[in-house]
Order: sequence, then structure tokens, then C-alpha cells
Amino acid sequence: MMNLEFPCLDARLVPAEKVVANDYNPNKVASPEMKLLKLSIKLDGVTQPIVTYYDEDKGQYTVVDGFHRYIVIKNKFNSDKIPVTVIDKPIDERMGSTIRHNRARGTHQIRGMSDIVLELSKDGWSDEEICNKLGMELDEVIRLKQITGLKEAFADHEFSKSWEEYEEKREKAMEQQKLFKLEE
Repeated sequence: MMNLEFPCLDARLVPAEKVVANDYNPNKVASPEMKLLKLSIKLDGVTQPIVTYYDEDKGQYTVVDGFHRYIVIKNKFNSDKIPVTVIDKPIDERMGSTIRHNRARGTHQIRGMSDIVLELSKDGWSDEEICNKLGMELDEVIRLKQITGLKEAFADHEFSKSWEEYEEKREKAMEQQKLFKLEE
């Protein structure tokens, strides 16, 4: 049996001014869904705390998941307290957590996702790790890398020999064309 952690059981109310957005979340919520979120909180209350990372140096809670709930609680209900749970993970793992939460719920912006895939690649994540940790297929990771720019995204990628084989076949075909022209 797998040993699960339950940070949700350690929820706490913190001052709203100590909670800040992260700078990498590609998730966007349309206006009708924001209205629905507000209605949901109005009718049901806050049923889920905001997942955060506590930055001791800054004395702030950075949102990992729940940014839109946080905005609604703070701005639409003018709450000076925000319910949070805290996960203690390095930035690359927090980015992964954000994406998993978003993908489990719905859609997100492609450009933002491609930037994150590139950032995780720069942090040393292999394509396989990105697939496994973000719940993506390999072709999706490759497409997202292509959006950010091929040179940088594929800097450490090991390519198959198929291009060399293609070049060899192409050269042979060109030689045969030359011979064919000489025979005419």
C-alpha cells in the first residue's frame, strides 16, 4: 500500500496579503466559469483550501493551485483571510503540481504550457519525466517544445539516424539523376 500524504488536513487561515500568485500558471478561466466559481463559493462556502508553498525568506504563501478561488475569496468576497495548505517542494516540482491540478480539471493555455515544458527541460527533466509527471503523451511534449523554439527545446535531444539515412538516399538519388542525364 502506498504511503499518502494529506496536506489538506493541515489547512490554516492566513492573512490574504501574504498570499501571492505564482508566475508560471498557464491556466485561464473564462468569465462564465469565474461567475460560476463565485456562485459555488457563495452557496457552498470555501470547500477547498488554496495549495501553496511557504517562502520563509519573503514571508509569503505562493499559490500552487487554486489561484482563481483565491481571487474570488479575496476580491469578490473581500475576505482578509485565505484558507491554505502548504506543500514543501522545489520550484520544478511545484510547477509540475500546478500543471497536474490544471490538467485534471480542464484546459489551459498552450503557450504557457510550452513555456513550462521548456523550463522543465532546462531544469534537467527528460521528455519521459515530463510525460510521467505531467500526465502527457510524448508527442504532446514534442509539439509543445516546437512552439517555444526548436533549437533551445531540442538542445539535448538524441535524434535517430533516420535523417542521415535520408541524406544518404537523397545523395544516391541525385547521383542517379546525374547519370541518367549524362546518358540522355
